[in-house]
Amino acid sequence: MNNLISVVDDDESVRESLPDLLRSFGLKVQAFSSAEAFLNSESLDRTKCLILDVAMPGMTGPELEQELLRRKRKLPIIFITAHSDERTLPRILQNGAVACLFKPFSEAILLEAVNAALGTGG
Repeated sequence: MNNLISVVDDDESVRESLPDLLRSFGLKVQAFSSAEAFLNSESLDRTKCLILDVAMPGMTGPELEQELLRRKRKLPIIFITAHSDERTLPRILQNGAVACLFKPFSEAILLEAVNAALGTGG
C-alpha cells in the first residue's frame, strides 16, 4: 500500500503515538508539528489522507483545509480535537471532512475513519 497519511498536530505525544499506531496497520505515515510545515513539505503532493488537529498555534486545522481548497487540492481529512465545540463541528463536517474524532479515540474508530478516507473499506 503506497498511500501516505500525513498527521499534523502541535502535540508531540500525538505526533509520536499516532504514526506508530498507523504504521502497525501497515500504513505509511509522516508527521508534522504545524500546518505551515506540512504545506512546505514534499509530502504535500504524496498525501492521500490528512489527519489534522483542529486547534493549533499559527494556522489552525480548518484554516489549513481552506488553504488546500484555495490551492485546488482536495484531500480526505480526518480532524482530531480535544475540545468538543458545538459550533465548529458542523462547519468542519460541512466542508467535507471524512470525520471529526474527539481525543481520546479508539484504534478501531481511527482505523475506520482512515479506511473511509482512503476508500479501502474495513
